[in-house]
Amino acid sequence: MEFSLLQWVLITIIFTWSGFVRSGFGFGGALFTLPFLLLVHDDPLFFLPIIGLHLLFFAPLTIFQNSKQSVNGTFGASDIKINWEFLRFAFLVMIVPKVVGVIGLISLPQQLVNTIIFILIGVYSVTYIIKKPFKSNSNFTDFILLALGGYVSGNSLIGGPMIVAVAMKRIPPPEFRQTLFVLWILLVMIKMIAFWIANVPIYYLVALYLLPFAWLGNNIGNKLHQRILTKDTSKLQQLIGILLLFSSILGLLNALH
Repeated sequence: MEFSLLQWVLITIIFTWSGFVRSGFGFGGALFTLPFLLLVHDDPLFFLPIIGLHLLFFAPLTIFQNSKQSVNGTFGASDIKINWEFLRFAFLVMIVPKVVGVIGLISLPQQLVNTIIFILIGVYSVTYIIKKPFKSNSNFTDFILLALGGYVSGNSLIGGPMIVAVAMKRIPPPEFRQTLFVLWILLVMIKMIAFWIANVPIYYLVALYLLPFAWLGNNIGNKLHQRILTKDTSKLQQLIGILLLFSSILGLLNALH
């Protein structure tokens, strides 16, 4: 894949941001970066395998780092707990929609996939701007959000907000981040296996080149994670929402054109 120097610079900056978001917030590595990447190069099947490889590298690393910090006394033992009950429930609900979403990503026209991605990102951005993120108030809503999140995750890896809405209700705060990382690993493994079966090109050398930049962002986000938890991030989320909305409008216009 040939890019101009400017494109490579933008891609490395975006992947640094991706690492920061993933480790700092515990989700959003794809959601908060994919729209910007698609403005640089409008092929989701180029970027999604790279994002998947990075997540499979950084998610276990982050879990290990938190476990090591707990042993050294930095955190309490509760910080390394994983809510297996939620994982079983979520995985059983999401597995079929996830596979359907992956099939759609591989088989649907690229223009249609890009249009779906930018519309979803536009919806997400509005929820952040008006400070009304997805919430679940019943078991039925849990099921619907997880099923939709599974499909969107399969289609584009941006199902996080819907999945997180259920996770926030069902997972105690000390188990939240670690449990989500395990869930992301399981979901991305399904996607990567599907890519392999469908012979989707996976640019390992590009992923390796971008790894140090994502590593830098990951380390910054990991160090700031505790501060992020104790601060009011609503203004930051609004700012991110505005940027996402702007990028989704540009991307949607480009996809429709």
